[in-house]
Amino acid sequence: MINAHDHSNQNNEPGGFDIRHITDQQLAKLGLSQIAYIKPVIVNGEQAFAIHAADGTPMAVAGDAEVAVAAIRQHEMMPALVH
Repeated sequence: MINAHDHSNQNNEPGGFDIRHITDQQLAKLGLSQIAYIKPVIVNGEQAFAIHAADGTPMAVAGDAEVAVAAIRQHEMMPALVH
């Protein structure tokens, strides 16, 4: 039986780590394939919306927010707006 207060084996948690003892590297990967961020940007003097992966990696640019959201959802990801 695993003691709930024993943190020596952190791989028994869902996702392979104990969220209470998450490393910076694990935090950077959290939500990487589930969340995409939409950020308003200016491209060639015009308003656009950049789409970034959860770790900040640029993925695409859309002409409007609705297209950005649709593109993210089409790839079975959850959109999040960054101001």
